[in-house]
Amino acid sequence: MTSSADTAAPQVTIEEITELITEFEKYRERLTNETLDAAKKAKVSKKETMAKLEPELAKIDAALAQLRAQLAALTPETAAE
Repeated sequence: MTSSADTAAPQVTIEEITELITEFEKYRERLTNETLDAAKKAKVSKKETMAKLEPELAKIDAALAQLRAQLAALTPETAAE
């Protein structure tokens, strides 16, 4: 028997969440590195560049936190360790 909650939100697997976390971490690192490289070439200070980049990094960090919370909810035995 399927509840309406099951049809509204498809179930994701631990592997899918783990893969998303990995991809977001890679994206965050690449975004930071490429932005800093471009800023260096444009002779923009690292401080100014990071100030402009911070809102986007905060969004990525929030998404990562949410994914990690979902992963912890799916794997409570590993979260307790």
